[in-house]
Amino acid sequence: MDRTEHPSTGRPAAPMSEEEFRALYEKLRGRLRWGPDDRRGALNYIKPAEVLAALGEVRLGRTVSLAAPVEHQPTADNPDPARHEMKTAPGADAGPGLSFSMDRIAMNIHGNADSHVDALCHVIFDGKLYNGLAADTVTENGGGELSIDIAGDGIVGRGVLLDVPRSRGVPWLEPGDHVTADDLLAAERDQQVRVGRGDIVCVRVGHRRRRTERGAWDAAAARAGLHPAALTLLADRQIAALAGDGNNDAAPSAVAGVDFPVHVLAVNALGLHLLDYLQFTELTNACAATDHWTFLCVVAPLRLPTGTGSPVNPIAIL
Repeated sequence: MDRTEHPSTGRPAAPMSEEEFRALYEKLRGRLRWGPDDRRGALNYIKPAEVLAALGEVRLGRTVSLAAPVEHQPTADNPDPARHEMKTAPGADAGPGLSFSMDRIAMNIHGNADSHVDALCHVIFDGKLYNGLAADTVTENGGGELSIDIAGDGIVGRGVLLDVPRSRGVPWLEPGDHVTADDLLAAERDQQVRVGRGDIVCVRVGHRRRRTERGAWDAAAARAGLHPAALTLLADRQIAALAGDGNNDAAPSAVAGVDFPVHVLAVNALGLHLLDYLQFTELTNACAATDHWTFLCVVAPLRLPTGTGSPVNPIAIL
């Protein structure tokens, strides 16, 4: 199948030359408004007023996890899964008196299966990090600046779920498909919601549902995601963070010579924290049942002072 077509609809996903991409990159970088010393990026859009307003989205008092369960067995999209080990003997071997069950976990934060959030030091483009910071601030010890600890106090605001497959009338987007700005606008229209300043925008492509029903595949080679041109709309709306149930980037890339163009534009140019490989199934069902697609969203990364990202369990409060 020609990956420049939408398998779900047959509409063309316009390819972008490297020259066109770089022009878009410079255009979006030029919109930064916080000065050369800024390290928070789009989190600056979330002020106390936005957090207080987001509390008003709570109607049911129901909490929903947006994270997928951490997996420990190798799969086609997760050849190096997290390792979970017990540090103590099984409980059946415990003797009299007090004992403790203890375990440990090790994981690849930026894999293609586990839910995680990318720090602003995660994406290096042309030797630079977000806001032109030199890439050599990332060393063998981690990110000296722009680490995930910038979000250590949490990312809290109004969450907005845009269900693109629902709007298109399909269960999921096929690998290689691209979500366009028109797709985002159509989802807004169908769900009667409008993305605005300070929002945590969750774009569903159906990656997790396809994986559950069809089985894992090599998501590094083929996956649905945003078309890079769609970042202009999200920049115009001044969103604070971007989340997806896939990688956010489609594969193969729509840009000749540039892999992960959405990561480059979002993290490096706009200073957006990206949340990859979330799980929207329960959230989608809850929002559809009430026909209400906004919620209070709480994202709490681990306190990793030099981390380039973090495992994450975002919570939607409906």
